[in-house]
Amino acid sequence: MVSDGKRKKRDRKSKTQTTLDPTSSTINDEVFSVNNVEIVNSTAPTSAKKHENRRGRPKKRPKHSPEKPEKPPPIVNGEIGVAPPVEGVNRVVPEMDAVVKVFCVHTEPNLSLPWQRKRQYSSSSSGFVICGRRVLTNAHSVEHYTQVKLKKRGSDTKYLATVLAIGTECDIALLTVNDDEFWEGVSPVEFGELPALQDAVTVVGYPIGGDTISVTSGVVSRIEILSYVHGSTELLGLQIDAAINSGNSGGPAFNDKGECVGIAFQSLKHEDAENIGYVIPTPVIKHFIQDYERNGSYTGFPFLGIEWQKMENPDMRMAMDIILSFDRVDIANDGTVPFRHGERIGFSYLISQKYTGDNAVIKVLRNSMTLEFDIKLSTQRRLIPPHVKGKPPSYYIIAGFVFTTVSVPYLRSEYGKEYELEAPIKLLDKLLHSMPQSPDEQIVVVSQVLVADINIGYEDIVNTQVVAFNGKPVKNLKSLANMVENFDDEFLKFDLEYDQIVVLRTKTAKEATVDILTTHGIPSAISDDLKP
Repeated sequence: MVSDGKRKKRDRKSKTQTTLDPTSSTINDEVFSVNNVEIVNSTAPTSAKKHENRRGRPKKRPKHSPEKPEKPPPIVNGEIGVAPPVEGVNRVVPEMDAVVKVFCVHTEPNLSLPWQRKRQYSSSSSGFVICGRRVLTNAHSVEHYTQVKLKKRGSDTKYLATVLAIGTECDIALLTVNDDEFWEGVSPVEFGELPALQDAVTVVGYPIGGDTISVTSGVVSRIEILSYVHGSTELLGLQIDAAINSGNSGGPAFNDKGECVGIAFQSLKHEDAENIGYVIPTPVIKHFIQDYERNGSYTGFPFLGIEWQKMENPDMRMAMDIILSFDRVDIANDGTVPFRHGERIGFSYLISQKYTGDNAVIKVLRNSMTLEFDIKLSTQRRLIPPHVKGKPPSYYIIAGFVFTTVSVPYLRSEYGKEYELEAPIKLLDKLLHSMPQSPDEQIVVVSQVLVADINIGYEDIVNTQVVAFNGKPVKNLKSLANMVENFDDEFLKFDLEYDQIVVLRTKTAKEATVDILTTHGIPSAISDDLKP
């Protein structure tokens, strides 16, 4: 049983807290080890076994043997005269040929200087072919892409790819290639069921940018709701003891039947841990694919729309509203539901199995009465979004004051990877605990002040929320820009967080803006998405 009456408390991370590495791209990750090997069958070809114990020079066969006619030249891979596999070299497992190398050129927006973009960079990762002439990889492998290319195993050709969908929450991306040549001789992988604890898994990919396939093997050591670092979400995940290195991102994890049971996507980087990797399991993968097939685009995983906390204290259970079940599945006091034999899992797993727009039946205990509610699930929206999803950042500039919106990428751009320790406490509080009161609500801040005579005395204002303009609440950045642009009274007055006030003469502020833009090489005082 869980309560819907109070918000769940979340602790800020300490510097010694174990964190998951958000990416596994070649550029950003630490590396444990690399194994450039090929997986092979355990049995040799019959023709090789026949003579495996023979020693000495073989006897010559007569030119015209009446007992056995002469064989024609062997045909291997469509070529006449190619020698058959030699003794000790085994046939490659067919599903290995479905694994591809992904090359991406990224151009990220500069969120701290939103009128610019950062210098482009390249990365390599892994992917694999599935049915329907499609390829799966990680979302972070193609984030902010400008160009994506794929290369098949054993090929020297890179094929231009098209990105069909990017699922930021589940860290999965769907690609395709228009060139028919790419699909020749490639069979899609088959998906298997969710593995059990101690089941063997083999992770295949191209780590460290190598040109040959790497294979690491291990077992499933844990199945639970994991924190998806790239997506800032919590979904079902597999923990394995096989190494997942830079470039392994997007590669498949196979079971002992050669079926794909997951996608490698992140690893644990900690001095006290070795070879701990995480895999996106098939239920999450299938949800992503079916979501795309249903809607023609990725719509995301739904959420319940509440903050909750455990109800393990008996006094709390007596006093609060309690969620008893989700879709007829009872929820325990610790927020878990039955999963498999001998296992329990967080009830958010049940929600993640639904699709945006689906209905769910919630049973609630309220005032000693049991009530049922039929609710429609929607996509989660946060007051401070975890992603910008490829959109150029919004901004508005007046008298050197740069106004923009707050997102997790923005905080990371301003304060680095340790933004949860370095960012202003009031912004972090909104990040962790606040929910939007309307669909278009945003946190608008003065990002910085481009120094000029007009803004003397305001130079030190940095990343401070704008609460109101001339007494009117600031709902979002577009409403602020419209209010300022259409304002004709003598003074502009901005109410900021921490009871700060900014006052500017309207006429001189608008006149000074033109010179400030020219000085800093800024093409426009307002981003395209905010223009009327």
